[in-house]
This record gives sequence, structure tokens and C-alpha cells, in this order.
Amino acid sequence: MIKRGSGVLLHITSLPSPYGIGDLGPEAYRFVDFLAETRQSYWQILPTNPTSTAAGNSPYNSDSAFAGNPLLISPDLLQAEGLLSKSDMKNRHRSYEEKVNYDAVTSFKQRILYLAFERCKASLEKDPEFARFSEENSDWLDEYAVFKTLKSHFHTVPWNLWPKDIKDRDQNAILKFKRQLKDQILLEQFLQFIFFKQWRSLKLYSNSKKVQIIGDIPIYVQYDSVDVWTHPKIFKLDDEKRPSVIAGVPPDYFSKTGQLWGNPVYNWEELKTENYGWWVQRLSYSLKLFNRVRLDHFRGLVGYWEVPADQTTAINGRWIKTPADDFFNTLAKQLPDLPVLAEDLGVITPDVVEVMQRFGFPGMKVLMFAFGPDLPTHPYAPHNYTHHCAVYTGTHDTKTVKDWFMSETTLEDKNRLSTYLGHDASAELIHGDLIRLALMSVADTAIIPMQDLLGLGEEGRMNRPSVAHGNWEWRLLPKQITQSLIANLSEMTEIYGRG
Repeated sequence: MIKRGSGVLLHITSLPSPYGIGDLGPEAYRFVDFLAETRQSYWQILPTNPTSTAAGNSPYNSDSAFAGNPLLISPDLLQAEGLLSKSDMKNRHRSYEEKVNYDAVTSFKQRILYLAFERCKASLEKDPEFARFSEENSDWLDEYAVFKTLKSHFHTVPWNLWPKDIKDRDQNAILKFKRQLKDQILLEQFLQFIFFKQWRSLKLYSNSKKVQIIGDIPIYVQYDSVDVWTHPKIFKLDDEKRPSVIAGVPPDYFSKTGQLWGNPVYNWEELKTENYGWWVQRLSYSLKLFNRVRLDHFRGLVGYWEVPADQTTAINGRWIKTPADDFFNTLAKQLPDLPVLAEDLGVITPDVVEVMQRFGFPGMKVLMFAFGPDLPTHPYAPHNYTHHCAVYTGTHDTKTVKDWFMSETTLEDKNRLSTYLGHDASAELIHGDLIRLALMSVADTAIIPMQDLLGLGEEGRMNRPSVAHGNWEWRLLPKQITQSLIANLSEMTEIYGRG
């Protein structure tokens, strides 16, 4: 990311669509057109892995590090292929709403996706494109399809509560279920085939418009995932294959008791003996999907916070170092010129900075954190930037700029902001002021959340860390991208040399 450019942060689920949730269909292509028209270089999204209502619909808490989310499949594109008809779209959830209703959307999508599968099931296994996809992705696709099918067969109970021979992956027992549940397994493979077929087309279109896609790789997977079931040795599990310690972060800006994520942490000693094969495979695969990747919670790849599994908060944890140099050297040898953006927010120690500098990974600067009493020396203040970084007004985890200004800043903060800007800061103009600060800065990359471009307040919040429900629901409405917005963003992008 050494070329000066800018982009927009908007997750796929937040796109407009007539089906209750954003998807990979026509509105995604229109959003690429918007980015191209305003001369943006990047479209940053959140993880595209499967989500579930049981896990709060978080894209950072998935049952697979490789699979795509079927909820993002476009019914319109399926209809264009002849796999769905107009009548199949009846009884869908109300279309253009400001929030995603995941229960209703999941029910609707499962119904129509099954109809599409039934219409092509007989010919699917003879389809050369499906065969090629299955072969190219066999190192994760087969296990994932079996895992999803077994989850359904065993009434969604976690894999560690399955019959012992299945839990421990006895191949004879699994082969028996493969024969018994052949059609269900084929359905899961079909859903992944369709997802990646639609995704590939969207990425090619985006790149043809000179817009690169920045994907997002969550550092952890959830315990009840195909990754932990198939690779238990690379996670810290006890004799019963349950987590002995779990992931989180200590108390910080987001939470006084820290964040207890609950994911199993990696067994780095085992990963090292395997030459980090799972991570190499994961990053290699991600770089086929995205032009660049943001490594979520990058500091956890250098040193991570682990908490005993019986704790209810993240307070009583400890920092554990990883073999970071060996890990990234191995990645660099097998995946040269890693186009990685390091999410380095939170408690960042010198060893994390050293690794980022050694391997050339740009970090993140979040403007709304910069205007406290230490403004003159704060690393997120624009006058302290170097070229090799990415500046954001805010992230998917923060309040919008307008909401932050109205509900969180003190009078002293506002005074510092006004002095820094050279005029009185106000709730009506603050989002535009911070966008200008980001775009005019020396940072090679500037990314603006769509909610800040629109000047939204509390209603635009995407995620509230440590809050289990009500997140990941915000949606862009079709009429919110106006000609005035297009003209304003285009002008700023050009005048600050990011076009």
C-alpha cells in the first residue's frame, strides 16, 4: 500500500438490496461504480466467512476460516442463471430496511438456496466448473461440507459432544455418514461453489474499475468450528478437547473489564513444528480472494492475552509471546510481498512495532482517538504520521465520528479539536472535518467508513464490542448516495492527490 490512495469501509451485509441483507448482486456492482466514479482505490470489507445467529451474527466469529457466507449469495444472480424464478421470491423479508433482521433473512435465504440446489442437483456432479472448484478447494471444502452436515444431523450441538468416534474423527465412522448424508454434503459444497462464483465475478469487476478489495482475516476461529475439529493439535485444548485457555484482550478503551472473546488460542509450539502450515494455507487462500488483507488483532500474532477458560471476564489473563520472527519469516518465504495491513490498535508494545517495521507492514491510525490531552505527541495525530500507514476516521468497532463528538468528547477535547482545525468544531461538520484531515495527511492510505461519509450518528454504529446482540445490522439505503456526496468525495480525493 505504498501508492497514495483512499477508499471506503463498507461490509457486504450493509449494501442495499431488496432481500433484507446486502449481497454480491447488482447493488455491489453499483457500489463499485460509486467508488470508481469518486476515484477511490480501495473497498474495505469485513470478513466474508459464515455467520450464525447463535454467535451474534459476527463475521469475526465463524465456524470456518475458509468458507464463504451463504447469506451473501445474490438471489438476483441465481435468477439470471435460471436457478430461481420470480415466484420463488415470494414471502421474502421486507426489502430496503435500515437494519438486517438476521432471523428472517436466514430463513428466506435457506429456503431459496435449497430450491436452487434442487434444480441443478442432478447435473451438478457432471458440471466441469463445479468439479474444478471442488478440486482446487479440496483441502478445506470437503471437511467443511461434512462438518456442516454433521452439525445439522446432530441438531447443532457442538462437535465435542458428538459421538466419540465422530468427535475423534474415526475415518470409518465418518465414511459411513458421508454415504448416508451424501445429498446434504453436496448441498454445502454447492453453496460454497455459488458463493465463490459470485465473489470471483465481483472481484474481477472491481479490479477492472481499478478498485482493489481489502479483505479482513480474523485472528481466531470459534471453538465450534471445522478448523478446531480437524486441527485440534494447533489449539490449546485439554484432554477432552475443550479449551484450557481462551482469547481476549485486557481492559482498554472499549471495556473496563477487557473483552473475553472465548475463542481457543493457538498452540504456537505445535504450529511451529508443522511449519505454520494452517496459517500459510489460510493466508494463501485469502490472497486469492482479496487484493490485500487486514490482519485483525495483529498484536496477537506477536504476543496474545490468554485467560483461563473458567473466567467470566478478561481481567485475570496474561500475555504470552509467540515465535513471531520465525512465523513471519516462514510466511515471507512462501508468500513473498505479503500485501498485509496490520490492525495494531489497543495495547501495542515495542516488540509488536519492531515486527511490523521489520516486515514492512503498515499499521492503522484512528483519528477520533487523537484529540486527548496528549494530542501533540499522540501517534494518531496527523502531524505525527509517516507515509507508511493507513488512517481511518473510525472503524467498525467505534462510534461514528458524529456520535463520538456528541456523546464522548469533553469540552477540553472539543477545544483542542477546534484549535487543531482552525475553526469551531461542530456536530454538523465534524465528520467532514475529520475526513479532510485523513485525506490531506501524508498517510499513503486513507479509509473512511461509509457512515462517516454520510455524517450519521448513533444510528450508524456497526458493532459495540463486548455487547453480544444487536450488532452488524446497519444498512446503507439506496438514496443515501447522492450526487452531492459523489461530487464532494471526488473533489477531496482529487485535491489531496489520492485519485
